[in-house]
Amino acid sequence: MRVGAMKEEKKIRKKIKIEDLLPRDPIRVDLDAILGYVKGKTILVTGGGGSIGSEICRQLAGHDVGHLIIFDIYENNAYQIQKSLEWEFPDLNLTVLIGSVRDERRLESIFSKYRPDIVFHAAAHKHVPLMEDSPNEAIKNNVIGTLKTARTASHYQVKKFILISTDKAVNPTNIMGASKRLCEMVIQLIGRHSTTEFAAVRFGNVLGSNGSVIPLFRRQIEHGGPVTVTHPDIIRYFMTIPEAVSLVLEAGAYAKNGQIFVLNMGDPVRIADLAKNMIRLSGYEPEKEIKIKYIGLRPGEKLYEELLMNEEGMQTTENSRIFIGRQIAFDEKVFREQIKELAKEAENECPDICYLVKKMVPEYQYEGEKQG
Repeated sequence: MRVGAMKEEKKIRKKIKIEDLLPRDPIRVDLDAILGYVKGKTILVTGGGGSIGSEICRQLAGHDVGHLIIFDIYENNAYQIQKSLEWEFPDLNLTVLIGSVRDERRLESIFSKYRPDIVFHAAAHKHVPLMEDSPNEAIKNNVIGTLKTARTASHYQVKKFILISTDKAVNPTNIMGASKRLCEMVIQLIGRHSTTEFAAVRFGNVLGSNGSVIPLFRRQIEHGGPVTVTHPDIIRYFMTIPEAVSLVLEAGAYAKNGQIFVLNMGDPVRIADLAKNMIRLSGYEPEKEIKIKYIGLRPGEKLYEELLMNEEGMQTTENSRIFIGRQIAFDEKVFREQIKELAKEAENECPDICYLVKKMVPEYQYEGEKQG
């Protein structure tokens, strides 16, 4: 039999539990004690079919929400979470809607009809290398989509609006992270003139999400390797999806206007060690049966993520895993003009949108700037 054919036939010998990949005990959150604020409420989850959004929906569904509205542009994901929730929570008052956060009229129709009390805004493009190649899409979907959704939420006097953000918004080296930094600034801006309580929750990588390394490594192991790692020293901070979402929901209970919550992700994990651990847990010997291949950093990728806990002026909350970060300082009048220009240029497929973003987020570093 050919080597390639043997590789194709190789299957994972053992089922991997995602939590086994973390070098610590799982984080436990007493959601029953903190989720009183969602009881009986109408809750809208944008991007509700995605990895984070769908888990938000699952955890909310089990805590007596009055009406859960899932809003997503991707019908297959929306259909999957719809069927899953209908099966697991047959009495849940559930509405699943298709549409884009870029579409102001669609947002207007949803908010005017359903009048949500709370919005969890998870809709975003999150894949770093893909956004490096399509930066205008990162701006249109993430920044302008957040602006339109937050503005509509404020107009309809939503009580709480929670933005799902990222550690990549700290000293960003990619357009995805920079776009999320702008999203945080957008909700601060709108929150200054609104009765809605806006807040952002920043956290690192989640194990098992659609864009994480876990599904990729699993497929590579099934095909006999090699397992591809960008760099032997690359590290990341990880949580499981249920852990991160539990803390997001708890942060939502604390949320006051414009606050940025930062989740303590624990100790960093070396991706090469994660790969080796996955290979062993799958029933194989690293390097002997399954090779690891180092392929170099991808566009916009950092070797070391920012340590979120290093930020000065962090405030504590009742949960030792949740901190309150510093708000971002910016001139409101200038920012309003810049966001208008940014929206216009992104729609016109600006060839150097990163330059405009740099003017708004001075700490953003990008490839074109480094080469220039």
